[in-house]
Amino acid sequence: FSGMDCIINLVGILNESGSSRFQTAHVELPRAVVKAMRESGVRRLLHMSALNANVNETNSRYLKTKGEGEDLVHQAPGLSVTSFRPSVVFGQGDSFFNRFATLLRLTPPVFPLACAGSRFAPVYVDDVVEAFVRSLNNDATIGQRLELCGPEVFTLKQLVQYTAGQIGKNTIVTGMPDFAARLQGHLLGLVPGKPFSIDNYHSLQKDSICTASALPGLGITPRSIEAVVPTYLGDRH
Repeated sequence: FSGMDCIINLVGILNESGSSRFQTAHVELPRAVVKAMRESGVRRLLHMSALNANVNETNSRYLKTKGEGEDLVHQAPGLSVTSFRPSVVFGQGDSFFNRFATLLRLTPPVFPLACAGSRFAPVYVDDVVEAFVRSLNNDATIGQRLELCGPEVFTLKQLVQYTAGQIGKNTIVTGMPDFAARLQGHLLGLVPGKPFSIDNYHSLQKDSICTASALPGLGITPRSIEAVVPTYLGDRH
């Protein structure tokens, strides 16, 4: 970090696998970042957190450790910290629309979906990047925990149906009962790559939507999924 003006921490994992642990990625790494910043004299930190990150979360380890890391950096003496709490981030190469597109191509005409009623306000990756850039030298953002959301709110079912339409699949998306969603989380959590886990299930019990998105206040007009997703899924009919 020596000679740097700012540190940006984007590290995060959605599921644990092997040596990749929530505690290591979301808590111990930020602690090491803070220590290295103090040793090198760097004061400005931009930290990627997540909507619903909360140190008091009792079920989702993802959200709890994200909350612990966020609190840790904000409480570090002598640092000028801004943290960012996005809803699901989308864009070319994302692991959201692309993942569902892959699953839909492999499934029969009926697609059972866990936590179908969970709500999201998907935010475009370029808008998230722009929020970081505009916050960098904006002292008004220091100490702030900025929520980042796109312009519209959708249920998970609506987003999967939209994805199916983009890839030309006439798939019926049906919500799974809660007990089945839990069971799916336990079972798929044992599959390599963990396409879904019980921790994901617990995270999805809280809607990923903003109380007040910070994007407009930063002079950013958030782009919709309709303006972006067809550019990377629409040509795959």
